[in-house]
Amino acid sequence: MKHYRVILAPKAAQDIRDAFEWLRMENPAYAHSWRDGLRDAIMALEPLPLKNPIAPESREFDVDIRQLLYGRGTPWRIFYSVNDQQVSILHVRHGRQDYWRPSETEK
Repeated sequence: MKHYRVILAPKAAQDIRDAFEWLRMENPAYAHSWRDGLRDAIMALEPLPLKNPIAPESREFDVDIRQLLYGRGTPWRIFYSVNDQQVSILHVRHGRQDYWRPSETEK
């Protein structure tokens, strides 16, 4: 079975840090559990990154953007792209946030 290399874009890494800090202020124990579970969900993309659907926002970008939903209730959305050997995690946002736009990629 083919395995893909998973990399975290700087934007996605910052998204995760920001979310973790917010969650840590609200519920420290949950924040650590959330971060560990998110990491596991992301790493589970290694063998089968194409199993998740293309995100509705994909039409706004020049490449196919897929999404992995993580968490219970309103899930977190993990946006990523796939090429021959690599999964690039591009952005992470809560499901209650508006759709992701290309203009937000460098913020």
